[in-house]
Amino acid sequence: MNDKQKAPGNTLSRRRAYDALLEAASRRFYADGLAGTGIDALTAEAGVAKKSLYNNFASKADLVMVYLNARHEEWIALYRARLEGAAGPRERVLAVFDAYADHADLAYEKGFRGCGLLNAAAELPAGDPGRLAVRKHKEEVESLLSEHVSDLFPSSPEQAHLVARHLAFLLEGSMARAGLEGNDRCIQEARQIAATLLGSL
Repeated sequence: MNDKQKAPGNTLSRRRAYDALLEAASRRFYADGLAGTGIDALTAEAGVAKKSLYNNFASKADLVMVYLNARHEEWIALYRARLEGAAGPRERVLAVFDAYADHADLAYEKGFRGCGLLNAAAELPAGDPGRLAVRKHKEEVESLLSEHVSDLFPSSPEQAHLVARHLAFLLEGSMARAGLEGNDRCIQEARQIAATLLGSL
């Protein structure tokens, strides 16, 4: 068998190792934290050799960045699924809250511990690229809220911005409390507060 014949299998094997490592990282980083998860634990859970990690990722820091981006995409998928059933601007705002509640209701090995992105950012030093990735995610969430609120107040962009900012803080505060309580109750309460606020404007 020549090199060309071996290549597809090698590529597939590498892809499987990549996916297995990312899945293991997603579980371990969320359950045990970034610092609490060593390379040996990751490779053991993924069922791959340590060499496979460095064949797929430049370093653990590189794997952390891929993990953060994957968490972002995971939330975006939850949001888009909720958005499909939203009939108007008000419902689209609430879809953002629903996506956060859906995130809280996912199955976690050691239970729900809050936003995986913020948990990771709390472990990273100031200026770390990972913290910037988390900030961009949160800014995108606020931008989505702003977009939907602007549809409710097309002639009052300043009011729309302030309302969206208020809702973003409400959402993040409820997520932090939900992480401490280990369930989505605070997020559901925040959703109701948001619905009441939008209904009164």
